[in-house]
Amino acid sequence: MEEDMPDVITTTRNGAIFEFVLDRPKANAIDLATSRLMGDAFREFRDDPDLRVAIVSTAGDKFFSAGWDLKAAADGDAVDGDYGVGGFGGIQELRGLNKPVIAAVNGMAVGGGFELALSCDMIYCSDHSSFALPEIKAGTLADAATIKLPKRIPYHVAMEMLFTGRWMQAEEAFHHGLVNAVLPADKLMNHVRGIARDLAAGPPLVFASIKEVVREAEAMAFQDIMNKVTRRQLPSVDILYDSEDNLEGAKAFAEKRDPVWKGR
Repeated sequence: MEEDMPDVITTTRNGAIFEFVLDRPKANAIDLATSRLMGDAFREFRDDPDLRVAIVSTAGDKFFSAGWDLKAAADGDAVDGDYGVGGFGGIQELRGLNKPVIAAVNGMAVGGGFELALSCDMIYCSDHSSFALPEIKAGTLADAATIKLPKRIPYHVAMEMLFTGRWMQAEEAFHHGLVNAVLPADKLMNHVRGIARDLAAGPPLVFASIKEVVREAEAMAFQDIMNKVTRRQLPSVDILYDSEDNLEGAKAFAEKRDPVWKGR
């Protein structure tokens, strides 16, 4: 079943897979209104128990996204305005998003467009894709990227990108572990959909626990987060350890069969 969000967003449900496409010519830039629509779409994905994995992509092959819409800003969109429920791009501040999200980057991921990709759990890109944070040249801060990028790639490489605004091509991005794989453009979506199908068949309660533990661990010492996990002080972990799926995994292993995950 396919649903059209007003004008610029298309969401498609393929079984348990939620495909999100931003289509805002010419550069898939994001203004306040678009960001709010994106947040509504990703909240729908988060809150629907039948959806297990999301693919984030954009239309065209030149720009994945140019990020913040400077033309809209010139017309009055405030940089500190209402981005919607998930913050800029609808996803980077969306609370409780405990499902896998995959970015399919085809083209230039610039500024906030780069940050949109960084908000996903895995990134696959086409071989002509590139990444940059040109905010430094405009005298402003790439805030989310400044927080995230030095944790994703070597510190000195991240700082060079932040300080200089230089471009990183697809192969270098793969070399540094920024992207999971680089593919020909005509094979990108088929590859990503295959990954999504594999994840959709996996244990959703474990995925939820992984995402919550990773998120909580960012601000905690190792032993502190381990204590929270072993004491079942994280909601997703507590649900997992009492679930039918947790028992099913052990049963399937003992019976030498594939597990049947029910998400409960």
